[in-house]
Amino acid sequence: MSVSKASDELSPQQRVRCIIQAIRAEEQYWRERYAILRYQNWLGLGILLFALTGMLTAAGLYYLQLIPAWACIIVAALCASLSHEIEHDLIHRQYFRNTPIIYHGMMLVTWLMRPNTVSPWYRRDMHLLHHKVSGTANDMEERLVGNGIAYGLSRFIVMFDGLSGLFIRRAILRREVDNFSVQKLLQASFPLASLYFLTWYVFLLFHTYDALFGGISAQPYPDSLVWLMQGIDFAVVVLIAPNVLRSFCLNFITSHMHYYGNVHNLLQQTQILDRWYFMPLQLFCFNFGSTHTIHHFVVNQPFYLRQLVARKALKVLREQGVRSNDLSTFISGNRWKEEQTVSAN
Repeated sequence: MSVSKASDELSPQQRVRCIIQAIRAEEQYWRERYAILRYQNWLGLGILLFALTGMLTAAGLYYLQLIPAWACIIVAALCASLSHEIEHDLIHRQYFRNTPIIYHGMMLVTWLMRPNTVSPWYRRDMHLLHHKVSGTANDMEERLVGNGIAYGLSRFIVMFDGLSGLFIRRAILRREVDNFSVQKLLQASFPLASLYFLTWYVFLLFHTYDALFGGISAQPYPDSLVWLMQGIDFAVVVLIAPNVLRSFCLNFITSHMHYYGNVHNLLQQTQILDRWYFMPLQLFCFNFGSTHTIHHFVVNQPFYLRQLVARKALKVLREQGVRSNDLSTFISGNRWKEEQTVSAN
C-alpha cells in the first residue's frame, strides 16, 4: 500500500484527526445538501418500519403461495440487515434518545426481526466495549463471531451458528476474556434466541431424519408432528433462514475486516473490504465491509450517512494508511502485521 509522503510524516494520532475531519466535512456537505437529513429520528423510525413491513409482506406473500421460499428468504434477509443497522445506530443513541418509549420500542423491534442475537440492551454494553478494546483478547463482540480464530472447522461453525460456536469456544473465551460468562450470554439471549435455535435445530434434525429414513418407515408421522413441522417450516422460511443467511454474511465480513493482535491504534483496528467478489456477502450486511471502518473513526453517525460519505472518506482512509483488501488476514487469524503486501484496489 502506498501512503503519500505528507501523510507518512504524520503520527498515528495526526492521521486519525485528518480522517475524522474529512469524514465530518463530507457529512456536513450532505446535511446541507439534503434538508431531509435534519429529521434523523424520523428517518431512523421510517427505515425500521419499512424493513418490518417488507419482512411481514414477504411472509404474507409466501403464506399465500404468491412467492417461492427462496424469494421470501432473500427479501426477509435484506430487511433484517436493515434492522441490524438501525439497532447499531440505536446502540449509539442516534434516534429518539430523549423519547424512551420510542427508543426502547425500536430496540425491541430490531430484536424481533433478528432473534438469533443477544438482546440489544445487552449488546449495547458489549458493542461500546468493542470500540474501547477492538483488536484485543477482550473484544468479546468480535471474538464471538470468529475474529482471531485460525481457519478451520471451528471458525466456520462460529460464523454460521452462534450458539454452537459459543459452546465449542467457551473454554478459550473463559480463559482469555475478562468477565466472560456463558450464563450471562444465554440469559441475554432469552427468550428470542432460545426459541430461534430450538426451532432451527428441530427443523434440521427432522428433515435430516426424514431424508434418511422417512421413505423406508412403515409408520406415517403423527398428525400432531405434521402440524408442528408445518409451523416450524414456515417460521424457518420467513424468519430463521433469512437470519442464518444474514448473520453468516455479516459474521464473515466483520470477522475478516477487524484485525486481532498487534493492534495499537485506530488505524490498525480495521481494514476496508470492497473487492467485487465480496459483494454477494455485502448485499446481506448492508455494505458493511466497505463502510464500517468509517464508523470506527466517527461513531455517532447514522448508517445511511456512512453510505453517502463513503466515496470520499474511503479515499482519505487509504491515503492515511488504513489498509484495504488485505487477504493475508484469511490465513493469519486476522493478525495485524507490520510487514506485508497489501492490495489497495
